[in-house]
Amino acid sequence: MESQDIKPCQPQDQNIVENKELNIWEALIPVFALVAMLFYNVFFVFGDDALSGSNQFILLLGAAVAAVVGFFNKVSYKQMLSEVAENVKSTTGALLILLMVGALAGTWLISGIIPTMIYYGLQILNPTIFLAACIIICAIISIATGSSWTTSATVGIALIGIGETLGISLGMTAGAVLSGAYFGDKMSPLSDTTNLAPAMAGGELFSHIRYMTLTTVPTITITLVVFTIIGFNLETTGSADVSDKLSAIREAFNISPWLFLVPVVVIAMIVKKTPPLVALLVGTLLGGVAAIIAQPEIVTKIAETDTLTIESAYKGVMKAMTVDTSVETTSAELNDLFSAGGMSGMLGTIWLIICAMVFGGVMDAIGALARISKALLSLAKTTFGLFASTVASCLALNVTASDQYLALVVPGKMFSKAYRDRSLAPENLSRTLEDSGTVTSVLIPWNTCGAYQSGVLGVPVADYFFYAIFNWLSPFMTLLFAAFQIKIKQLTTDQS
Repeated sequence: MESQDIKPCQPQDQNIVENKELNIWEALIPVFALVAMLFYNVFFVFGDDALSGSNQFILLLGAAVAAVVGFFNKVSYKQMLSEVAENVKSTTGALLILLMVGALAGTWLISGIIPTMIYYGLQILNPTIFLAACIIICAIISIATGSSWTTSATVGIALIGIGETLGISLGMTAGAVLSGAYFGDKMSPLSDTTNLAPAMAGGELFSHIRYMTLTTVPTITITLVVFTIIGFNLETTGSADVSDKLSAIREAFNISPWLFLVPVVVIAMIVKKTPPLVALLVGTLLGGVAAIIAQPEIVTKIAETDTLTIESAYKGVMKAMTVDTSVETTSAELNDLFSAGGMSGMLGTIWLIICAMVFGGVMDAIGALARISKALLSLAKTTFGLFASTVASCLALNVTASDQYLALVVPGKMFSKAYRDRSLAPENLSRTLEDSGTVTSVLIPWNTCGAYQSGVLGVPVADYFFYAIFNWLSPFMTLLFAAFQIKIKQLTTDQS
């Protein structure tokens, strides 16, 4: 990692507490309690609404269980609180990046940057290569919005309808939609899971995204090839007509390829390894300027005025950066897509990270993470064994805790020391978390992602499971790279 990079979460800078009085079973009590409580909370009570706050509180209850174990093993309340403070402090950079991501999403919406990406993406549709086009369109939109859920609930629904009129299996279309949507979600700096994974592992956002391309690009390439072959062997009927949606976008926004200059500038800054906060801030401000120039009517409408003045321009852009904003179109399916939460929309993820850091801090203080890490290293005799253990843990949490965020948070916090002890850079852990935690959540029917996506698309998980090739292939790809020691990044001197 370059010295100028921001390191949003650096647990390696913290004092890892050893507690010789704590045995492995005592160390695992808070973990078992946390998983059991999360499973009950998600599966039996709150379902999709668990992330609105109840899961965060469950993490605090898990911390309380860990604290009780600590009291019985001679760890003081002061020690625990001190370790929690260090943990929360270590996430400062990640939290600031999340807030800036929310602001950027807001200005890129009202400026027409995101709608322009979607507008050109929809024109890729062609009946002959419909399934491959579904992947590309959903990938573009998911990268632009940072949300697989929003992508599938808007354009995904439209593609399902188009596929049905063409006589293509709903399972095939849904698999293509989800493959593209989750690829984009993984690779987008606007995605909460893409920010969460490096925060838990102790890495940096853009280093994490660059490192993910090593496994993600081959996986999506294989997926595209398979769907292209399938597409050329299918007989389709009718045509893929999205003219109504293209018309709705043109009526609501001034679409222009010049708007791509803003993301090009941000991408160039990222390539030049500009600190992420600086790149995101520049992208946000340029998005605001683009909004005033290209979409003055939208800016004044958000500012609740009729004329564009310095004051109304300031108010409209500031509201887009900070609070919920939306732009209505004549297409009901697109209206949900053209909304952004601003900085306030990121508070739920920030809340989750803080509560996870409380749980991790107490686990650190009582010596549980050190004990579990030692046990994991003794079981995982090789680097491949450590990667395999991480993948298995993420899959197990997706099945038991029924939530992709927790499949990143819990293994991420507990495995970070084990990776450092192997002199492995945090990007290895954050990439493995995403390759096995983020993308497989949609393959579990009772997971919040599986339940949501199957409900929104109207296709049972069992029907699209096989065709969601990108999602189930990703963990195998990360294990393949680990088994053959392909591009396994080691800790550098300034990281150790």
